[in-house]
This record gives sequence, C-alpha cells and structure tokens, in this order.
Amino acid sequence: MTDTARARKLADRIRVVVAETLQRRIKDPRLGYVTITDTRVTGDLREATVFYTVYGDDEERAASAAALESAKGVLRSEVGRQTGVRFTPSLTFVPDALPENARTIDDLLEKARASDAQVRQVSSGATYAGDADPYRKPVREEGPDEGTGAADGGTDGEDA
Repeated sequence: MTDTARARKLADRIRVVVAETLQRRIKDPRLGYVTITDTRVTGDLREATVFYTVYGDDEERAASAAALESAKGVLRSEVGRQTGVRFTPSLTFVPDALPENARTIDDLLEKARASDAQVRQVSSGATYAGDADPYRKPVREEGPDEGTGAADGGTDGEDA
C-alpha cells in the first residue's frame, strides 16, 4: 500500500534540493537558465521524475539536458544526504512541455480572436432576414372581467 502524502512530500523536498543544488554547486557552463517545475515520485519512493524548463533555443535546451545528465550523480547524492530516506530515489530528468503547450494555446486564442473580429465585422451591417421579432403573438381583446379572477365568485381556487 502506497502512502501518496509521503510521496508528495518527498517529491516537493527533492524539487527544492535539486533546484538549490543546481544553483549553488553545479558549475557546468552548458547549464543554462534551468527551472525545476515539478517532481513526481513513484509510490514505492524508488524513482523520481524531475520536470524542468530551459529558457533559450533548442541548442541551449540540448546542452542543458546533457549537463543535467552528467550532474545526475551529484544531484542524487545531495538528495540522499538532505532527505534522509532509506533508499535514495533514482532521478530522471524530463523536459517539461508546459511552455510549448502555453505557446500553442496562445496561438489558438489569437486565431479565435481574429475569427471573432472577422465575424463581428461582417455582421456589423447585417439586418434580420425577416421581421425583427419572428414570433407571432396572438392578439387578445380582454373584457373588463377577464384576467382578474373576479368573475368566478371571488375565490382563486382556495378552500377556506
């Protein structure tokens, strides 16, 4: 039986330890502007997946990925030293797809805005095909007693 709360706490701690270690101890020139976005630990606490993003182009992303792979041993030993768990989880670094997904969503929203503006421009001079109110309303002529309830003896169906 797995303890998901413990795995979540360990994942949060691993994220902090890896981020601090990358900032303070790892001096690899290939390592660019790396941000640790998320960490997930398996239920048995044996494997940790560390998600990261890199600010820059594809070349800088590839260089940072190589730097993270070469620093994996140092990072794992630091995680083991600072967390104090019996078995130090193995680290796997995965580039986070969040920036690409956000860029795709922004592009789709921009296309939707352009389409809405085009529809708004086309419909600005448009008129109704028929009458302004296409639903017919019957014309009723009410007499003095209709609609008041006074014609049926003054009771509204209530038993007193």
